Amino acid sequence: MPKRQLTGTVVSDKMEKTVVVEVGTKRRHPLYHKVVKKRKRFPAHNEVGAKVGAVVVIEETRPISKTKRWKVLEILGKSKEQKAKSKNA
Repeated sequence: MPKRQLTGTVVSDKMEKTVVVEVGTKRRHPLYHKVVKKRKRFPAHNEVGAKVGAVVVIEETRPISKTKRWKVLEILGKSKEQKAKSKNA
């Protein structure tokens, strides 16, 4: 069975090897037909060095700790800070 993969934005990197990734979805309300935005935050294991503001792909994995069941696979887009550093270098 394939593992679920989600795309989201890193909103916190204050822990050593963990980042919090916020994944947003849009759904149409079944009765009122209005588009409703929904956000969910996932603690994810970070070995690739993602920083706040980066767009990342996370994948479901075995439990790593009490709350971590996701790991960061790859960084799709850099944060504003990382872009500024790469321009100056």
